[in-house]
Amino acid sequence: MEQFVRIEDVLEQKLQGQELAEVKRILYGPETSSLEFSCDASSLANEKKVELRGYKFPCSEEQTRIPRLVRVGVIQNCIVRPTTDSVLEQKNAILQRMGDILEIAAKCGTNIVCFQEAWNMPFAFCTREKQPWSEFAESAENGPTTKFLQEFALKYNMVIISPILERDETHGDVLWNTAVVINHNGIVVGKSRKNHIPRVGDFNESTYYMESTLGHPVFDTKYGKLAINICYGRHHPQNWMMYGLNGAEMVFNPSATVGGLSEHLWSIEARCAAIANNYYTFAINRVGTESFPNEFTSADGKPAHKDFGHFYGTSYATAPNGSRTPGLSRTNDGLLITELDLNLCRQVKDHWGYRMTQRLELYGERFTEAAKPDFKPQIINGN
Repeated sequence: MEQFVRIEDVLEQKLQGQELAEVKRILYGPETSSLEFSCDASSLANEKKVELRGYKFPCSEEQTRIPRLVRVGVIQNCIVRPTTDSVLEQKNAILQRMGDILEIAAKCGTNIVCFQEAWNMPFAFCTREKQPWSEFAESAENGPTTKFLQEFALKYNMVIISPILERDETHGDVLWNTAVVINHNGIVVGKSRKNHIPRVGDFNESTYYMESTLGHPVFDTKYGKLAINICYGRHHPQNWMMYGLNGAEMVFNPSATVGGLSEHLWSIEARCAAIANNYYTFAINRVGTESFPNEFTSADGKPAHKDFGHFYGTSYATAPNGSRTPGLSRTNDGLLITELDLNLCRQVKDHWGYRMTQRLELYGERFTEAAKPDFKPQIINGN
């Protein structure tokens, strides 16, 4: 089936002028202005067939603090080679492709870049086959993908967030779904792992890895405090909240999700998290349809199949005040650049007072009770 490309294109074809502006205001909040890029960046994006879009979130100037301007890039991409090719052929082709896109990001003045979930491999976890897919796993600290990106981080003075399938060689070669954080000096400063593992339809990922034991780390980088809420964690509001409590100013949600399952939730969850927690969020989804050699089933009575369905891209960013950018395409590789001022996080906190009016002591008490086997809900019987 031919895929729908981009919602915003349809809006702009059907509406114009003040009517279009009013619809966008209602759907997307305070307007984001478009960023202009150099001819070099635009030409390279056209040459490499990468959708390049950029937006700037508005923020009021303050009298006592200078602006804390940051340019953040998120990348969505298709796999490059068929899943029947060798592991090394597949991985090397994607690395080469990402090298081109990182060069475009650098030409756009990007400070932070984040890739999609398990970006350097097909999303083969649906198959529940251990081979050859486990061979894509590598060390977070010194694997070939990390070494490849360290050079770009150092060359471009850029923080890079790299979600990969990790092989923890220190602890018995265990696999994890991990995001590696590389700072602007090309140094691995740490990693975050997927806190919530789905068991929905084809997404039976616990065949390969289990829930993180690392908590909710926040990384204090040259360009601000960031955290990574990997994929399925976006369905858990408490997961988003913990990154905020730990001081995050930007939270990235690298994901892999298909149209028939989650698309009606996609534009809501990261945006709600930005509003509730007073930080910027970045929702990054894979794009394309990935077919595998052997059929698999979802144990739902439906016929066996060789693909997940269509990964619909549509990556976007949201500000603490609920303003969001338009999304990238549902079908093409893309780079979304967002210019933002981290001062907006505190401005929104002052405006809405969520941190002042929240009741952590109340929640904490009930969370503790709810985790106990003898928990009884607080229900008053009026029958």
